[in-house]
Amino acid sequence: MTIKEIDEIKEFERIAAHSHITGLGLEGIKAKRIGDGFVGQVEAREAAGIVVRLIKEGRFAGRAVLIAGPPGTGKTSIAIGIAKELGKDVPFVHLAASEIYSSEVKKTEFLTQALRKAIGVRIREVRKIYEGVIKSIDIQKQPHPYNPYYQVPVSATIELATKKEKKKLSMDQTFAVQLVQQNIEEGDVIQIDVEGERLAKLGPSTEKVKKEKFELTGQKPVPIPDGKVLKEKEFVYVVTLHQLDLARAKSGVDFLSLFLGAQRKEIDEDIRREVDEFVRQLIKDGKGELVPGVIFIDECSLLDIETYAFLNRALEQELAPIIIFATNRGIAKIRGTDQTSPHAMPIDLLDRILIITTKPYNQEEIKEIIKIRAKTEKVEIEDEAIELLTKIGLETSLRHAIQLLAPASIIAKESDLEKIKKEHIEKANKLFVDVKRSSKYLKEYEKQFLDY
Repeated sequence: MTIKEIDEIKEFERIAAHSHITGLGLEGIKAKRIGDGFVGQVEAREAAGIVVRLIKEGRFAGRAVLIAGPPGTGKTSIAIGIAKELGKDVPFVHLAASEIYSSEVKKTEFLTQALRKAIGVRIREVRKIYEGVIKSIDIQKQPHPYNPYYQVPVSATIELATKKEKKKLSMDQTFAVQLVQQNIEEGDVIQIDVEGERLAKLGPSTEKVKKEKFELTGQKPVPIPDGKVLKEKEFVYVVTLHQLDLARAKSGVDFLSLFLGAQRKEIDEDIRREVDEFVRQLIKDGKGELVPGVIFIDECSLLDIETYAFLNRALEQELAPIIIFATNRGIAKIRGTDQTSPHAMPIDLLDRILIITTKPYNQEEIKEIIKIRAKTEKVEIEDEAIELLTKIGLETSLRHAIQLLAPASIIAKESDLEKIKKEHIEKANKLFVDVKRSSKYLKEYEKQFLDY
């Protein structure tokens, strides 16, 4: 039997620009001044809350949302907030309009894939599994056929126990390799899906942690399972229509083991029809549930007339996600035409859109947002430094002020300080200039550049 390589993937914490957004910060449909990572934008959030209510009540079909406002006023945050309010499993696809023109596939194919990435299917499946804590483990090894100095696992025997019973299980090489790869040892709680040939380490048992007296552990302790070792268990997971399309396009590949990030290619429409029929049957049999997601198209003024026509038609389809556009343009020319229009969008599409506007933040709101970001990025900052950042945010932009937090924390650490002081912000602001200062600087040298 061929040894399957299993790459160990360790999670790491990434503080993204909108990591602090967990919802819209509403009580009913009324926005709290500060809530779920939001500060201000009360009217925009309340409007978004009504959109969420319409979606949940099934009264939003054939419509879309446009979020219009100056740069740095929370357009993306509002879109993420809508997705979070719809549910934790709701797919969210963030797309910049310029990506459509840099893709290796046709515009319509790119958009179709993006739309189907934003539609999920919640699948419920009952499987027979072995589950318990490992009481003993014996892995048999033999020399590698091409390297006798290297031992490879060929089989294994484990004793698996719950609070009620014990079972001894013998395993072939497929499972023995997974035991070694996942560094499974006595005291670990595991789950074995025989049909799917998968073995998963759930974590160290609570008894193991107590016995070894760990004060700190990188893995969350897991209680010893109750009941029988061999049991039927329901698994609930969400896959997108695009993942199902890719799985069907690759013959012999189970969609459950499909890895993301595959090279983008065109998918035959017959395959999509088969997937749609498969999903409809799942829903009909009570084994699946459709999870319409959100596709957020930023810089929508860069879309051309063909793309708008495609999206306009997509809104009418039975399987369609919630489409949210964002723009900071007023009256502009629609790309691919000589016609000017509000927000550079065709009038027939604008007629189907609910428009939400965002406004620039005031001084107090900027200060609160900076405090939230500092907490999210886990940096300590003095009040004096916050005041200076607030002033910088008012004079330049909120984004520039927030971006100074990370370099200022590095400067503080270089001085053996954990807390960011005013002088650290001043130095960061001197090293990293805002757009106004950079453009002013180059303007002073324009004449010199032209002389060459």
